[in-house]
Amino acid sequence: MCRSIKTLRPPVLPEEATEEEIRAAALQYVRKVSGFRAPAAHNREVFERAVDAIAEATAELLDGLEVRGATARQAAG
Repeated sequence: MCRSIKTLRPPVLPEEATEEEIRAAALQYVRKVSGFRAPAAHNREVFERAVDAIAEATAELLDGLEVRGATARQAAG
């Protein structure tokens, strides 16, 4: 769907994904789906809420994945 979103799990990414990487992937997803690189002022709030929700769901997904042969992602304290 969106080639600029990179895989954020081992073994593709040797270390756990940072919050910055997760948010960047969420932003790329929202941009692709909405068709807007940057939202107009009247859409900014809903755009940012979507990025936040997708970043949270992505972090939850990565936390729950079990990848054979890779160390499990540790929960951020």
